[in-house]
Amino acid sequence: MTRILRLIIVGLASFAILKSTTFGWQYFFTSTLCITPKDGVLSERLKEHVLKLSSEIGDRSVFNYNNLEKSADYIVKQFISFGYNVEFQEYVFGNKRVKNIIAVKNGIKLPNEITIVGAHYDSCFNPGADDNASGIAGVLELARMMKNKKVDRTIEFIAFVNEEPPFFKTEEMGSRIYAKKAKAENKNIKAVIVFDLIGFYSNRIFSQRYPIIAGLFFPNKGNFIGVFGNFKSRYLARRITRIFKNNSSFPIASIALDFIPGIDFSDHWSFWKEGYPAVMISDTAFLRHKNYHKNTDTWEKLNYKDMACVIEGIYEVLVRF
Repeated sequence: MTRILRLIIVGLASFAILKSTTFGWQYFFTSTLCITPKDGVLSERLKEHVLKLSSEIGDRSVFNYNNLEKSADYIVKQFISFGYNVEFQEYVFGNKRVKNIIAVKNGIKLPNEITIVGAHYDSCFNPGADDNASGIAGVLELARMMKNKKVDRTIEFIAFVNEEPPFFKTEEMGSRIYAKKAKAENKNIKAVIVFDLIGFYSNRIFSQRYPIIAGLFFPNKGNFIGVFGNFKSRYLARRITRIFKNNSSFPIASIALDFIPGIDFSDHWSFWKEGYPAVMISDTAFLRHKNYHKNTDTWEKLNYKDMACVIEGIYEVLVRF
């Protein structure tokens, strides 16, 4: 009986220790309360996009096809209003025609070298404010901000379709369609930046969770933006993080390892499959808030000031690539 009791105590203690490593152990991380975006209207512009996609349109997928088409039309009109020509990569799922939406900014010195900035515009049977109207809002505003900037490399701003289940990590995923075709055409893609949930932040302690062990090395508060890559994308992740830190006071953290659970949970995975360097920019989704893939993922829960600071930081990355 004593041996069994000891085993139970050891088991409970081990569980408690492992559980404690799912919380961030870095308590002294920069607060975002006093950090404000340089552009006074960027926060409102981001909010307008999120409000349109998540509230006025709402759930958008091939299973709510009219809303998916409304979302696509809105994105196209925004790109055109910024002065871009828009291209489509269309394919058929069932009897529904779906499309990736692409706006291209040609590079001056190295036009055949490509940087992709993308996000998916479908949602998972819910309003999808953070997932992923926030990501599309970021792509749209970066396209607007970059329109009149001279860049060495070509930038493709892409709204991907069919990222959410049941398409996730299948051959019907919009980014998978794009990445496979790009590889077949030998496109020289140097960097892929995917936005997936970039709108939820908290300065409250213990507001950030992690997979087991990872919390030992990362912030306790969910007030930072994350850069996530695989090992082959580690140099891209480091470069983005370094440029961001040098040009923004907003907190940022990065990790580039293949075995972290959830690190491949978006469109960047499609590019990894083809050997391209790709990262996800994210607020960490379900590791930070409880609205992931639920009807509670609504526009008023997002922090548009912090989101604007993130977009300004990535803008500085793009102009220095």
